[in-house]
Formats: sequence, structure tokens, C-alpha cells
Amino acid sequence: MQTLVLGIGNTLLSDEGVGVHAIRALAQDHPHLDNVEFMDGGTLSFTLAGEIEDSRELIVIDAAELGHPPGTVQVFEGEQMDAFLGSNRKRSVHEVGLLDLMAVAHLAGHLPQRRALIGVQPDKVDWGDSPTEAVARAIPHACTRALELITTWREST
Repeated sequence: MQTLVLGIGNTLLSDEGVGVHAIRALAQDHPHLDNVEFMDGGTLSFTLAGEIEDSRELIVIDAAELGHPPGTVQVFEGEQMDAFLGSNRKRSVHEVGLLDLMAVAHLAGHLPQRRALIGVQPDKVDWGDSPTEAVARAIPHACTRALELITTWREST
């Protein structure tokens, strides 16, 4: 696998599930992209460490506390992603944090050199099986940003 696009979140907690909703949209609309795997990472577990280590490029889509209006999409690439994850230890419903998985890959010497986090500012993280209106409108934008990263990385190879 060359590129892993990982959507994470809990779809039972409204906007917390934005990464999973985005990955489902990408997989439905772009099922045949060469060397790209769209994966629903759910609420994360250490079993994903192997998938991350096996990828040369990693894009993660997740709800993130950005300090901006709900539905804001922001991309953190490379070391900027690492710094954001290290400084933004939000309380999470995830079994393990993304920072933990990245640390495992780093310690194993298999941290993807090209990596990015596409964060979406949530509005509501509470019981609900669909995202709020602002976050639902942001999902296509997050998907576009993921596709742009894949294209840019491929052009620079």
C-alpha cells in the first residue's frame, strides 16, 4: 500500500464521527484510486499501528479542536501534524490516541514520511448518529483536501 487515508471517530457521537463519514464518502466516490486505501479507523486501536507502518503516505481525517467556527477544515502536514498532535491532547473517546499510534510507528522506524492530518472543528460531540449541519457541509471540503494531498504527493515523486 502506498497511501492510507484513515478516517477516525465515533459515529454515535455526532460530529466526533466526521472522519468516518468522510472516509465513507471518499470510498464511495473514488473506489479505484491506484495504491490508495480508504480505511474506517473507528475509535482507533493499536491494531492500526501495522496499517500505518505499512503505508508510505498517511492522511488522517478526524474531528479536532481548532479554536475556529464549527465546520472549519484545517490541514496539518508533516512536522506540523506532529506538533499539533503533541500540543492538542484533546479528551477523546478513542481507545488510544492518534499520537500514540504515531509514536509506535516512529519507534519501529516506520513513520510515514509523508503524513497529514485533516482536522474538522466539531460543533457538538454528544449522542447523535449524524453530524451537525456545519460539519456535514465540511465533509466534501475535507474529502477534497485529501484528494489534493494525494495528487500533490504523487506529482512530487
